[in-house]
Amino acid sequence: MIKPFQIIPYPFDAQLELTLLQQQRDYLSWPIVYFLQDKKEAYVGETTDMVTRFKAHLKTVRKQQLQSVALIRSELFNKSATLDIESNLIRYIAADGQFDLQNGNLGISNHKFYQQKEVYWELFRDIWSELRQMGIARHSLEHIDNSDLFKYSPYKSLSREQTNGLKMILRCLLDDRAKVSLIHGGAGTGKSILAIFLFKLLKTDLQDFNKADFDESDEELFSLVEDVREKYGDLEMALVIPMQSFRKTISKVFKNIKGLSPKMVIGPAEVAKQKYDLLIVDEGHRLRQWKNLAAYYGTFRKVSQQLGLDELTCTELDWVQLQSDKSIIFYDEFQSVKPSDADKQRFLDLQALESTRIERLRSQFRVKGGAHYMEFVHQIFSDNNALSPKPFESVHYDFQLFDDLDAMVKEIKRKDDSEGLCRMVAGFAWDWISKRDKSLHDIVIGNTALRWNSTDVDWVNSANAIHEVGCIHTTQGYDLNYTGLIIGPELDYDFDTNAFVVYKDRYKDKNGKNSVKDLSVLKNYILNIYRTILFRGIQGSYVYVCNDNLRKYLAQYIKRQWTADKSETDYSITDTPSENSVPYYDLEVAAGSFSELQQAEHTRYIQVNRITVDPARYFACKVVGESMNKIIPNGAICLFEKYQGGSRNGLICLVESNDFVDREFGSNYTIKEYSSKKTISEEGWEHQEIMLLPKSTDTSFQPIMLRDEELLDLNVIGVFRKVLV
Repeated sequence: MIKPFQIIPYPFDAQLELTLLQQQRDYLSWPIVYFLQDKKEAYVGETTDMVTRFKAHLKTVRKQQLQSVALIRSELFNKSATLDIESNLIRYIAADGQFDLQNGNLGISNHKFYQQKEVYWELFRDIWSELRQMGIARHSLEHIDNSDLFKYSPYKSLSREQTNGLKMILRCLLDDRAKVSLIHGGAGTGKSILAIFLFKLLKTDLQDFNKADFDESDEELFSLVEDVREKYGDLEMALVIPMQSFRKTISKVFKNIKGLSPKMVIGPAEVAKQKYDLLIVDEGHRLRQWKNLAAYYGTFRKVSQQLGLDELTCTELDWVQLQSDKSIIFYDEFQSVKPSDADKQRFLDLQALESTRIERLRSQFRVKGGAHYMEFVHQIFSDNNALSPKPFESVHYDFQLFDDLDAMVKEIKRKDDSEGLCRMVAGFAWDWISKRDKSLHDIVIGNTALRWNSTDVDWVNSANAIHEVGCIHTTQGYDLNYTGLIIGPELDYDFDTNAFVVYKDRYKDKNGKNSVKDLSVLKNYILNIYRTILFRGIQGSYVYVCNDNLRKYLAQYIKRQWTADKSETDYSITDTPSENSVPYYDLEVAAGSFSELQQAEHTRYIQVNRITVDPARYFACKVVGESMNKIIPNGAICLFEKYQGGSRNGLICLVESNDFVDREFGSNYTIKEYSSKKTISEEGWEHQEIMLLPKSTDTSFQPIMLRDEELLDLNVIGVFRKVLV
């Protein structure tokens, strides 16, 4: 098969023009993408006039040091395609970490092609694979997608809402009345991304920006950047992050961004070393005061005295204000999780000053459940909530309550195998005994034995994290794909008072409780901890609850995961329906279409004792073979929910199509994990390709690929829920 593109390397020198005229005559005015590099630095670009563009590059000092150029050309390229390929290369090369990019263009523009991100995606995947073969790229795209360098990269395009947030911050800097800009933003509102983008905008050589790439909206952004630079010159600025673990992660991000340095990311105590034009504080709610500081008491006293402040009454918030001409502080009162955090009243007092400008970030960029999920979690973790007892429903977010902790641990590990970056997290209700004796387990519930995180710095990205349990202190600020949350025995629910109950003796964070005399204060911290953890998962959150009353309370609002103890549950297949049965279809003997299979004369029923099911929504069938044996054993009878619409990506589905014959079923049915790529046309979204992925220990099973006309008669019948027997 002929490749739809070519990557052609040349030396980047004075002979390049002649070489191109001789060897690339048919492409001299054709849209291309190119990659300039030496051993450490690189530049990504696109052009329709390669000779003129490279002559210009050879005249600039920074580009002259680059030694080779790789031309990426394709008959499929047009201007939109090359802009899209260029944008993706900038994003992924920056996050791959092998080169420092010279690009100043952040790719913030909202060209129409940015709304068509999957149009050229398959072509880009193939280009990336060849770049890996050439040694230009190192990591897989899937690995990069889960990396912090990618998530926090300022080479990614911003959404319209994020761009507006950046403009708002720049206006704050231009406001002469505002010494402090206090920006309220809940979990997932993009506070860290905006802080990093601001650094890149204010520290990048403006001559590197390609203004032609900015539409009218972005011209306003660019104008604001110029105004800030003209007003302040080269700002002496730093990013203050109170949490050590997250600070180390963002330091790594800064190290790999041209123009930025890890020295720009500091802890609160470091602000005493010098005066700053601008300090940006991420996670401002974690700035500390003189309470429960443990080993940090000495440093806190020393810095306070150095700044001429009384350590007993000042906070790190005071340090920031004293050491900066201007400060931007991102704050969320619901993420304050311990007594050492500066009191909410301190921020209210700051807010009341005429020199403080108050702004808010409202859009949700992390959790796919969106603002609806965020508000739902806030309500169910509040006393006397007014919600009707109805489980949260979303086709975009997987929110489940588990009765079996071992089942939840296994499901998180399965998700980590397929999605990456899935972690178990718990409330601080168990002593950390494995810290001194690695043979011991900290969290023991039934037959499940687990250990706390073996490192407290960047634990989320550590090698053994999937086999451990993190806490609020090792996960706050991080993104996960799925979170498995254990709510410990320190939190319960009282149905008589319709309020949460806290057992102080069961809460093991000594620095989180010692000075707290009012249990309502401690309860607020603990509820904030669990809310914050539930906002970590991008795609889903799973919950296991230790106390019976609290489990019963949450079961009203969180869909229960299908679990059943085989020793307690009996199954029987009959010819007639009953109160607790669902239709059962034998796909091994199926002929024709699924609709024919559902005719009354073909339908049998499976009795499901001890599990309440709706026969209008569910059905069961037998799964044969080994293609899904990591999840579904050969011969298992499984429960499926009838497909009612919505995203199917990442779900195990029963599908039907005349364009394949499953080698195990011997029919045009299969059960696989569903994955699709979409494109956009004038009529709207369309499937470009659908992949049906096996999940098997037998590597001979290959994905089923459907494209073009093959997609027309594909029918998703049901979504796998659980193995019954």
